[in-house]
Amino acid sequence: MTEKESATENLISDAMATPSPAKSMGEPGITPLSPSHIQQEDTDQVPSGPSFVVVVAIDFGTTSSGYAYAFTKEPECIHTMRRWEGGDPGVSNQKTPTTILLTPDRKFHSFGYAARDFYHDLDPSESKQWLYLEKFKMKLHTTANLSTETDIQAANGKRVKALDIFAYALAFFKEQALKELSDQTGGDFDNNDVRWVITVPAIWKMPAKQFMREAAYKSGLVTRDNPEQLIIALEPEAASIYCRKLRLHQMIDLGTRTTQNGHSPTDNVGGQMTPAKEHGRRNRQSRTFMVENVIGELWSELEEGDRYVVVDCGGGTVDLTVHQIRLPEGHLKELYKASGGPYGSIGIDYEFEKLLCKIFGQDFVDQFKVKRPAAWVDLMIAFESRKRAAAPDRTNPLNINLPFSFIDYYKKFRGHSVEHALRKSNVDFVKWSSQGMLRMNPDAMNALFKPTIDHIIQHLNELFERPEVSNIKFLFLVGGFAESPLLQQAVQVMLQGRSRIIIPHDVGLTILKGAVLFGLDPGIIKVRRSPLTYGVGVLNRFVEGKHPPEKLLVKDGTRWCTDVLDTFIVADQSVALGELVKRSYTPARPAQQVIVIHVYCSERENAAFISEPGVRKCGTLRLDVSGTECGAARREIQTLMQFGDTEIRAMAVDVATQRTVRASIDFLSH
Repeated sequence: MTEKESATENLISDAMATPSPAKSMGEPGITPLSPSHIQQEDTDQVPSGPSFVVVVAIDFGTTSSGYAYAFTKEPECIHTMRRWEGGDPGVSNQKTPTTILLTPDRKFHSFGYAARDFYHDLDPSESKQWLYLEKFKMKLHTTANLSTETDIQAANGKRVKALDIFAYALAFFKEQALKELSDQTGGDFDNNDVRWVITVPAIWKMPAKQFMREAAYKSGLVTRDNPEQLIIALEPEAASIYCRKLRLHQMIDLGTRTTQNGHSPTDNVGGQMTPAKEHGRRNRQSRTFMVENVIGELWSELEEGDRYVVVDCGGGTVDLTVHQIRLPEGHLKELYKASGGPYGSIGIDYEFEKLLCKIFGQDFVDQFKVKRPAAWVDLMIAFESRKRAAAPDRTNPLNINLPFSFIDYYKKFRGHSVEHALRKSNVDFVKWSSQGMLRMNPDAMNALFKPTIDHIIQHLNELFERPEVSNIKFLFLVGGFAESPLLQQAVQVMLQGRSRIIIPHDVGLTILKGAVLFGLDPGIIKVRRSPLTYGVGVLNRFVEGKHPPEKLLVKDGTRWCTDVLDTFIVADQSVALGELVKRSYTPARPAQQVIVIHVYCSERENAAFISEPGVRKCGTLRLDVSGTECGAARREIQTLMQFGDTEIRAMAVDVATQRTVRASIDFLSH
């Protein structure tokens, strides 16, 4: 990996063995002397790691997933995975639903369409025993203290370990991809020749990223001894890298269309309005994408210093990234820390569920989901295809098929018919049609979109008000949800022509292809912004008038201030790729085998003490110093931490012997 090397000199004296009285957690007080941040000049071209034959990227999405690959010898050829069996009507894409099915004894059975179809065909009495999971990726974003023990709930209400589920899914993709690569190359393809890339939302915190890595180790995708075989890519960054390659015929520029009355359905980006036959033909031909080595035409309009925003709208999250271009190589620099939130398209599904609760009663819906889980899944699939037909100028109603068992179970549960419930409920926009369908007037459907789209627009507004985000030339709208004409129109109305809105044609595959390009050249993003402030708790010399008196600790006649946050990096600080933060630590006792240092983080830039509100313990830095004992009176362990990549890394060396010390930074164990 080519990385920019820069250093920060920081000397820290003895890690004292005295715990701080303010927070007696047994943590050695660490006393830094003269911390200073020195950035060296670019010393590019660090020797790169092992060479790989192929890069395989897995886009593990909330609602749908897939993989793509490119051989390092022909990096301009990106192949997307083979067509999946059992696609949905009205949904044409090369990804498969992120659904997983386990047998009653919790063994992996199937993934994607296969899992869904098999589950659907099970007898209701049987299906209650099987474990069916979907939309489980959001659990990693929403769980406050995520750990390897975190569990998730299957459709039948039973709980399973999240790590197992993620590992099963990755093992499935590993098998599929290696099978396809073996077929392509006419021999058994060796996993050691693959560099794997897994995409995650940019707004994910470190524990969630580390969780993905742990799942990859568990699935056998890569081994712990060879961590650099797996790269974690940030979804909007991947999209950004791909968008640079776009040719004019590969995208739609919303700015060149009429914006007064939305746009006609034939313009619809996702292409679901094009005749299916034509679409199928195009899809078969375009499993391999040529990425010209020249920069796309759009990009040629960008000049040094130009800024653009990538809005990645997926199933679970919406991620916003602001990038600036650095010529001549076209490297990217992040201008503002990634932002966004859980405003993906599944929010619309939740609104639909709330609507059903309003009409049929929360008690019935909760009961139906547990008693007839497969029928509930069917109902949500029926809703999904209608959801994709929602458009600003639609006038005719949308019909949603109610599964027979819904109608049947409701009658048993309530003693009256579904039709009666609809008449009795005060929901005007939803009627019963004699063909056994819910008939939704377009306004009712649009109302389901509103809360989610409002969140996204509010977030975009806040982003565009920031000084770093002025003069944005382009806004790239990517991710599966970007296909929604309702969302497109809302973004257009909000921007009022301030930036050009660009939507790639294959908008659902943008991240996948960009992730392959990132795996081929991980050094392309040269500068990132740290999402949080990180540091450790230390002791400093007590300064009257500067330090609060309650933090005073007197030891052997020396006055110390406890709980000081020694900041490695502050929130929204620019960090260059490969930039190192240096600290030195000393074992408190000569015979100490392991130094464990608590790492703290905060969203605030100016946190001064680890005891302040908003500063929390988020991880541990572990230095294994066994075997480094030497005659020196004081062992100094120099620790180097890297914050400019998609994951935080630590390395360490024993200064006296120059031997490498095993260093790890852990955000998952509590």
